[in-house]
Amino acid sequence: MGGWSAEREVSLSSGAGIAEALEQRGHRVTRIDMDRTVAATLASAKPDLVFNALHGTPGEDGSIQGLMDIMGLRYTHSGLATSVIAIDKVLTKQALVPHGIPMPGGRIVLSEDLYAADPLPRPFVLKPVNEGSSVGVAIVTDEGNYGNPIGRDVVGPWQEFDELLVEPYIRGRELTTAVLGGNALGVTELRPKSGWYDYQSKYTDGLTDHIFPAPVPDEITEACKALALRAHQLLGCKGCSRADFRWDDERGVDGLFLLEVNTQPGMTPLSLVPEQARHLGISYPDLVQAIVDEALKDHPLVGEVA
Repeated sequence: MGGWSAEREVSLSSGAGIAEALEQRGHRVTRIDMDRTVAATLASAKPDLVFNALHGTPGEDGSIQGLMDIMGLRYTHSGLATSVIAIDKVLTKQALVPHGIPMPGGRIVLSEDLYAADPLPRPFVLKPVNEGSSVGVAIVTDEGNYGNPIGRDVVGPWQEFDELLVEPYIRGRELTTAVLGGNALGVTELRPKSGWYDYQSKYTDGLTDHIFPAPVPDEITEACKALALRAHQLLGCKGCSRADFRWDDERGVDGLFLLEVNTQPGMTPLSLVPEQARHLGISYPDLVQAIVDEALKDHPLVGEVA
């Protein structure tokens, strides 16, 4: 858990809850706040299984997965290839769209070029290619304060990243679906009380209403679940994943778009996977145990969990 990504604090919160749940289920647990000596720490711990509670890079992008593969360690959640593809929004589109998964169109733009002209008609969305938790996302509208064109001196992701993914903005509603053990759990609608569902709205108690089951037509619920499960399978996800959608409710099923697939979704008190599981009668410790069970299903072991 932990590490040095922009999602460090979220990971620490996830890891703390997971460790406590594992101990409640009788596992011996070693808590590792990842630093540059993680290989030596893992070698010393000699775990039977590593529960990967890292978010962002290098814990979710294939880096730590490759290290653990080399070390011969078993670990939860997705493997190297899946992690490399799923954290990269462009690679995810290339993997899923040819199989009929609806996703917004988009392309990579140089941040430097944004100062000369807009890359798409407004409104549009700018986001880093490989960050999660809405880190670095900007919605550019005619009414926004970024200017037209965007100003160099205006705070935004163009000051932090050399390249950004630009997508057309999809009006409508924010939906999300968790997948666990080969089953889509359900659909939650997220309604921020102000602004949009950004990092602060995700991780500050009281800023967003989570409505489960989402008050949407049955065909939208079934479409979200089918698309989330299909994307999980196409990408080769393991353990649990979470698919995030935008739904233009004026267009029916044709207005539903998958935005991204999270291969290591948050497990904090405000996180969506534990919430959906709880609504279905799956406690937090049982959810954590289910992820462990899937990781060990082909090689049942008894011992220490790191």
